[in-house]
Amino acid sequence: MAVKKYKQKTKKAVKKRFKITAGGKVKHRTAGTSHLATRKDQKTKRNRRGTDVLSEVETRRIVEMLPNG
Repeated sequence: MAVKKYKQKTKKAVKKRFKITAGGKVKHRTAGTSHLATRKDQKTKRNRRGTDVLSEVETRRIVEMLPNG
């Protein structure tokens, strides 16, 4: 009788917040965009639009939590 191997589960919070690109980079929403925008200047709001890419160190941590890509 074969022993079942443990399957690593995906961290659902990470799955909701990050996306792995085809090249292996990790995209995320830029911080500071959800509310209180009236007190931020236009340059800051413009630079925080869209998504950003994580550094290599943080990318390794996130990829470990997403075993199935």
